[in-house]
Amino acid sequence: MARPVRPRLSRSPRLSRPGVVAGFVLLALLCLPLADLAVAGHDPWAALARMGQGFLSPDFSAIEQIARAVALTVAFAVAGVALGGAAGLVLAPFYRLRPVRWLAIALRSVHELFWALLLLQVLGISVWTGVLAIALPYAGIFAKVLSEILDEADPRPGLWLGPRVDPLTRFLWARAPLAVPEMATYALYRLECGLRSSAVLGFVGLPTLGYQLDTFFRQGDYGAAGAVMAIYIALIAGVRVWMRPRLVVLWLGFAGVMLGSVTSPPMAQGALWRFLSSDIVPAPLRQGDPAALLPWLWDLATVAILPGLAATLIVAQLALVLAGAVAFAAQALIVPRVTGRVGAALGHLVLVILRSFPEYMLAYLFLQVWGPSMLPAILALGLHNGAIIGHLLGRQATGLALRPDAPRGLTLWGWELAPRLFAPFVALCLYRWEIIIRESAIMGILGIATLGFYLDDAIGELRMDRAVVILAATGLVTVGIDALSRAIRARLGAGDLQQHAARPGDVPGQASIC
Repeated sequence: MARPVRPRLSRSPRLSRPGVVAGFVLLALLCLPLADLAVAGHDPWAALARMGQGFLSPDFSAIEQIARAVALTVAFAVAGVALGGAAGLVLAPFYRLRPVRWLAIALRSVHELFWALLLLQVLGISVWTGVLAIALPYAGIFAKVLSEILDEADPRPGLWLGPRVDPLTRFLWARAPLAVPEMATYALYRLECGLRSSAVLGFVGLPTLGYQLDTFFRQGDYGAAGAVMAIYIALIAGVRVWMRPRLVVLWLGFAGVMLGSVTSPPMAQGALWRFLSSDIVPAPLRQGDPAALLPWLWDLATVAILPGLAATLIVAQLALVLAGAVAFAAQALIVPRVTGRVGAALGHLVLVILRSFPEYMLAYLFLQVWGPSMLPAILALGLHNGAIIGHLLGRQATGLALRPDAPRGLTLWGWELAPRLFAPFVALCLYRWEIIIRESAIMGILGIATLGFYLDDAIGELRMDRAVVILAATGLVTVGIDALSRAIRARLGAGDLQQHAARPGDVPGQASIC
């Protein structure tokens, strides 16, 4: 007589979701006294009123300048995403190999603005600086996400080809065609991210919308700045209308024509070799004094890396909790059964505006009102990421099956939707944690004392060896936070979260990377 098989009991998660949320809130409360939230400026509300008046009555008199900036923003985004996507597609089939995976992680752990600051030292304010600043990190992102898409493709067609078929033929004829629709969807989503990245590159001198916005703000022309913002929102909101798969070749041609019209200064002869062989080599090694390397690193760590890291983590922690609070409240805004049709439409509009603007651009706007403290960065990061998470949760809430006698309004949200969406809410916040860390670091370019502040200072002093070490520290922090986030999710028993419930566009990787 066979012994009955006893069911295996799964181990209970060692962490609870309410406990994780409480832990993050407690850390934020501990960080609060250490945060620089001072308001610099005589009358910030008057400045906010002037900005609001300009945004509500945009001035399109400089439409020729704005139109060219829009065209170049699209051109840089299309070219950068296309180049990064092609490189990522080449790397994706080999992503399981450790060297390829490490290369992809290194590329995507560095923000586009940091890549641009480094490339400016070699290529100057040129077309290739903008294109490569987008393409390099996107290549690492595409490699990861496309490898996931390929792994999820149905393996049976490849098996039907038989054992004698070589791996390349099997990939091209059996695996890749099944993944093409999902790849195309992800590429469109990545283009939306590319438009945000392209606009932000204007703040380091490239002729995109960010450059025009910075120019108009410096001139105090808030009406023209309002026109830039209105056109930018329309550009992002309409990307699925003007970018269609059958028009890709035309848009690539448009990007080539527009970028070809940009006059770029010639690169100095030997600049790349000098940068790689001399500029980024630590000063003690260049001077032939290896014994001074450790004191040099210690000085850099105590003066720049550790203070910048502390400020980055403080900003990120407060912004993460603010994003969670915004998302938890906003998830009901776009559900008609909670706020009604008119309320849901207004909620959609608010969330579209907040998630369309990159964190850096929002922080720049807030900086004009409250001055260079941590407050603009925390508000920008919290509102932008909270809008993204709230949008995703609202979409899930709209699709939930409810019983016929389910209530409406806040009762439905508080007793039905919020409890059922709490697990995705926690997972999405953990997914966005890595992004918030990356964005917190670049806020230093605006004068906030995060890691980007010390990186920008080192580049301004042409001390590229210090800049590269700070950049490496920034990448390691991002990778470490990503690993910690994955470990917490695993201990929650959530694994990677169901992709179709956690990530926009039903494409893996979007919520965690862009």
